[in-house]
Amino acid sequence: MLDPKNLESLETLGGVGSLLKGLGTNRTRGLGRKALIKNASSDGRPGAGQGASQRHEREEGGAVPGIVVTPPDELKSSGKGDDDDEDNDDPAFSASLEDRRRVYGSNVLPHRATKNLLALMWLALKDKVLVLLSIAAVISLALGLFQDFGTPRPAGQPPVDWVEGVAIMVAVFIVVMVGSINDWQKERQFQVLNDKKEERGVKVIRNNVERIIDIKEVVVGDIALLEPGEIIPCDGVFLSGHNVKCDESGATGESDAIKKIPYDECIALRNKAKAAEGADGGELHLGSMGHTDCFLVSGSKVLEGVGSYVVIAVGTKSFNGRIMMALRGDPENTPLQLKLNALAELIAKLGSAAGLILFTALMIRFFVQLGTGVPERTANQKGIAFVQILIISVTLIVVAVPEGLPLAVTLALAFATKRMTYEKLLVRVLGSCETMANASVVCTDKTGTLTQNVMSVVAGSVGIHAKFVRKLEDNQARTNAHEEHSEDSPKPAGTRKHPDDFSIDQADLNKAMSPQLQDLFNASIAVNSTAFEDADPETGEVVFVGSKTETALLKFAKELGWADYKKTRDAATVLQMIPFSSERKAMGVVVKLMTGGARLYVKGASEILSKKCTRHVVVSKDAGGHGGYDEDVETAEIDDLASDNISRTIIFYANQTLRTIALCYRDFESWPPRGVETSTEDEVVYNDIARDMTLIGITGIEDPLRDGVREAVAKCHKAGVTVKMCTGDNVLTARSIALQCGIYTAGGIIMEGPFFRQLNDAEMLEVIPRLQVLARSSPEDKKTLVEKLKDLGGIVGVTGDGTNDGPALKTADVGFSMGIAGTEVAKEASDIILMDDNFSSIVKAIMWGRCVNDAVRKFLQFQVSTNVTAVVITFVTAVASASESSALSAVQLLWINIIMDTFAALALATDPASESLLDRKPYKKTAPLFSVEMYKQILFQSTYQITITLIFHFLGNQILGFHTSSDSTVNTKNDSIVQTLVFNAFVFAQIFNSVNCRRLDNKLNIFEGLTRNWYFMGITLTEIAVQILIVFIGGAAFQVTRIGGREWGISLALGVVSMPLGLLVRLMPNAPFERLFIKLHLLHNPEILPTTRPNGEWNFAINRVRDNLGMFANVRGGRVRSSSFVIKSRSARLQDDVERPTLPSLMTMVPTLVASSIGAGWAPQPGLLSDPTHTDPSRSSAALWEGKIQIHPDTKHDDPAYRQWGIPRPT
Repeated sequence: MLDPKNLESLETLGGVGSLLKGLGTNRTRGLGRKALIKNASSDGRPGAGQGASQRHEREEGGAVPGIVVTPPDELKSSGKGDDDDEDNDDPAFSASLEDRRRVYGSNVLPHRATKNLLALMWLALKDKVLVLLSIAAVISLALGLFQDFGTPRPAGQPPVDWVEGVAIMVAVFIVVMVGSINDWQKERQFQVLNDKKEERGVKVIRNNVERIIDIKEVVVGDIALLEPGEIIPCDGVFLSGHNVKCDESGATGESDAIKKIPYDECIALRNKAKAAEGADGGELHLGSMGHTDCFLVSGSKVLEGVGSYVVIAVGTKSFNGRIMMALRGDPENTPLQLKLNALAELIAKLGSAAGLILFTALMIRFFVQLGTGVPERTANQKGIAFVQILIISVTLIVVAVPEGLPLAVTLALAFATKRMTYEKLLVRVLGSCETMANASVVCTDKTGTLTQNVMSVVAGSVGIHAKFVRKLEDNQARTNAHEEHSEDSPKPAGTRKHPDDFSIDQADLNKAMSPQLQDLFNASIAVNSTAFEDADPETGEVVFVGSKTETALLKFAKELGWADYKKTRDAATVLQMIPFSSERKAMGVVVKLMTGGARLYVKGASEILSKKCTRHVVVSKDAGGHGGYDEDVETAEIDDLASDNISRTIIFYANQTLRTIALCYRDFESWPPRGVETSTEDEVVYNDIARDMTLIGITGIEDPLRDGVREAVAKCHKAGVTVKMCTGDNVLTARSIALQCGIYTAGGIIMEGPFFRQLNDAEMLEVIPRLQVLARSSPEDKKTLVEKLKDLGGIVGVTGDGTNDGPALKTADVGFSMGIAGTEVAKEASDIILMDDNFSSIVKAIMWGRCVNDAVRKFLQFQVSTNVTAVVITFVTAVASASESSALSAVQLLWINIIMDTFAALALATDPASESLLDRKPYKKTAPLFSVEMYKQILFQSTYQITITLIFHFLGNQILGFHTSSDSTVNTKNDSIVQTLVFNAFVFAQIFNSVNCRRLDNKLNIFEGLTRNWYFMGITLTEIAVQILIVFIGGAAFQVTRIGGREWGISLALGVVSMPLGLLVRLMPNAPFERLFIKLHLLHNPEILPTTRPNGEWNFAINRVRDNLGMFANVRGGRVRSSSFVIKSRSARLQDDVERPTLPSLMTMVPTLVASSIGAGWAPQPGLLSDPTHTDPSRSSAALWEGKIQIHPDTKHDDPAYRQWGIPRPT
């Protein structure tokens, strides 16, 4: 029916009515009581009566973060008309939820098939180098067995020649096993992460009750609800709604928005199209009906409107499910993984070349010895010698190939993403972890991110004179209402600009309002809202669910005892809905009046809507006291004095960080009104009716600042990350919040979105580094800001919660969406989901990102040191040996390979994030993997380890006092002790160097945070224990022998030296080494400009012309001399020495807070609200309100921004 969309197929079924009957559901009440009762009683086990959502929640081990899952009610009849379904004997209406899942399938895509442990082991064994080594081991085993049991042996010599072949095979098995287990564990962790990413709530109607259930619990026949920003979870048929438009480009490729209309309207439109085209009744495709249909395609996005639809396909049977199953594949590598894979490939090539050269050199000598006959060897000995050469050469390649390098970043990402989930961060794109490590700018929303998103109405006005305040008794010091009513101390005339204003406690508001006005106020809240009341699954408390602004208003009406919102909403006949738009900053609804006319209710940004009002309701301060009310709601014209009162009220509450929402209405004699413009959907254009309205009131909604936000912003500044606020709120509210958070500081600029849009590119690039608050901004403003920040070379993180934030989230280097308040479209466009909507979580994301990058660098520093040492030692000693044997045997090298690859990756990649990571500035995009500090450690540690190993290998007998004896057995034993000492010292040098590699900077405390990493401590102790066992019982397998206390002491001492050596290296200055590494081309010369252009760079000549024109505009504007950021070419702007505004001290906010407190007349205190009836806002506040751009008052007086932007200097 949906692939392709086919209206005729639906018509053949008998239309929507027959479809609903066949699915056993009701278009308004959803699945009935019978379905839920049967599902509950079909199993007598404990808990069987619980809803599916509860069972799923229990099985998964907890509620879905950010999703309020509503359990089924106690199966009571909950509305009118339930009996219709109760009397219906059609089996479809009695089908339980489990029956529906069994017949139609579940709304779950099966997990991508992952390899089991045996398959991963087989995959690892197919590695060419390991295959080659295994073949050599088998040959070695065969020759060893022949040597031991096929030929006569000297008396007293044990048959142990076969041991090396077996030991190599066992070592290969361990390498494969450990790597496979790590891969298997990684797959499991990422599968859990993917499952978590798919969790979200869906709003449905069941048994005539709106509820939110887990997306996995949706079944065919459910009546689901549509809201702007939702990603449709299942295929369905549209039932009813208002102005629903969907973006199906991601599902069907259709680029235009598709309007959804009910089936009956589709049929009428099709018949009309047929008649217009002169069709003879043949099939007519939906394409002839324009961009309109009644089908909902899973995976498409709801752009606007609200409505309902019946679910007809879920899971793998849905349109999106089939596509997702077809597109399944292995996840792509992250940028860091790609970079490390390239590095690993380079090192592997160098190692392979070293192995090939070693093999070639040893074979040349082998053939020379064969030709000369010196030394004399039997045929069996010649075969063994050849196999030894092959084994040591292949083992060298095994050691040189850094298979642990990709494993390190994978493990680091797996552990980080798992722990980030505990920190309320859900990572959707793995690469975002790495990118966030180097973020230089974060553009954040205000509502819900910096604030708690727990809104409540705490102040406001009814009309323009009745000012209400929550708990007025607590604000007696800031009100003179009692003086107004006191005859003994009348207030002198002329001291108040608005003498008719009066104060009243919010709880007593009904005393000042007529019943008619109460009904009007209540209807403007209840009807013009999509929020609803529901039970909290955790506490059982009945709460409002939906937009936080709407829930605050509904709670306000409920606390005043006004008519129930649901009854008021159900009694209204809706003619047209106007969904909220970030452009108009308002939403509205048109309802039919009993008198035959129509009424428009609008709510939204007060400073915008108040200018569209020409009248206001009148509330007399004596009405309640005398008990007299007019039958009709009295209104009056908004004159200049009233307009001033409204503006001052808005400013006053905005200065207290309150969000001001205006409620307005307008009556029409008929609908649609005469002479208004209509859209293509025959709906009246908003701008034609949103004028000449009557102001009902202004509500001040409090959204308290989140705990710890100010500290989090300070941490960002310390970490070199600039924080910018982008909000749709007015400039005063934004300014107040920014001051409290520490975002708005000396030298910073506040600008409004409309003014920001008018700037040209050159002006934007000049002002953006100092821009700290962008108020009244649209999503397009945010996207533009992100683009310009990236042009300036920044790595940008952005928060967003709305559908329109999608472009900005996609444009940013890292997009953060809100897990609680965010729409599904925003979540889909983001890289990381803030499950608690908290700004502090962004700081944690920066910490974990840096932790991942540092973990990889730590491992890189350790492995390259070990790699270089092992390759050099093996090559030199093998070539120098007359018997083609290395200082480290093949089995010893394989054990070292496990230490430096798998164990080191586990130990160094699992360091937890700490706040010390915020003590440095972010790395630049072009920063190399290796820093000067890392190169220093690699150079000195490798040199030290190579030196001590070669000294003890060649001079060990002399150092230990062993003299050449005539007894060959004694000489062999001494050589074995020296070889064991060399092997032991080398291993302990790696173990202690791994501790040294826990620091990448020049700080001296290498043990910081060691006790918090149980993996590191456990692995280090395991390595030490295994090494001791190898020396004591390894014997012939590892070619070692037991050593005495002196040799153990020397081994440990040589190993421990790695740590004080690292300390000395950190004390050395970086500058000389930096110059050396630049000459060796190991580091980039900062004095040489980069020659590569960014991806997508347009024609260079056009780029130059644009820059020149920008400079010409500046010269014409006379801004060059006063500009602190002279516009240069793009490449020059990206240089390291471009001037950046410095972050001021947080103490610079103190004068501003004092000044604003004096200007407002009182010092804001938590939990207290001032009364605007007694205080006029200062001129500075009024000027700020009217202005388009402001600069922080603590900015220096000679700052060129004053002159450039025409801002008056503070006196």
